[in-house]
Amino acid sequence: MTPLVLLPGMMCDARLYGPQIAALSGRVPLHLAPITDHATVEALAADVLDKAPPKFALAGLSMGGIVAMEIVRQAPDRVSRLALLDTNPRAELDEVKQRREPQIGKVRAGGLREVMRDELKPNYLANGPLRQDVLEACMAMALDLGPEVFERQSRALQTRPDQQETLQALTVPTLILMGKEDRLCPLERHELMHALVDGSDLRIVEQAGHLPTLEQPEAVNAAFKTWLDIQ
Repeated sequence: MTPLVLLPGMMCDARLYGPQIAALSGRVPLHLAPITDHATVEALAADVLDKAPPKFALAGLSMGGIVAMEIVRQAPDRVSRLALLDTNPRAELDEVKQRREPQIGKVRAGGLREVMRDELKPNYLANGPLRQDVLEACMAMALDLGPEVFERQSRALQTRPDQQETLQALTVPTLILMGKEDRLCPLERHELMHALVDGSDLRIVEQAGHLPTLEQPEAVNAAFKTWLDIQ
């Protein structure tokens, strides 16, 4: 079975995919690739490629999806399947780049918890029974990763390349999945990716926001099994 490489989102780690790891670990060789050590998407992608198996399926959520698209751009022959979750193929808008500067300043001054709580988390999730548990998991992951990772990842997102041409060139089985209530990466971004990737499968997960892997894990597990062609 071809290994599956999982790329977490900004300020997230393997816990983001906990339910998927549990569901797939007996079926597929799994690799969780951190995207924490560099301040450009290009360097992050190259680092993942240095450590990944020769050929692999690749899934990324949010910033992980952004790095996944760059991996496909750098080494299209190594990726056998691609899953893009709650992500964005476009370069960052100038106004979003500028909004990151005060966040970085606050985090440098010791305010990582406050930035995560006040500026990022309200956009993350749908209202539902797991919302508070998922918010607490997000905070724990962010605090464990720390302020230096926050700044490096913010810089990488600010300078990320547009990947629409990369997606147009894709010929591998591609899953495009989002939580229906995602306000960070809304439906039109996913419809754009779906239109760019010929033959892609667009899945919209009900009662989920930006982190459907944790908000609606069973729906995501089922979509992954279909995408990976396992029962």
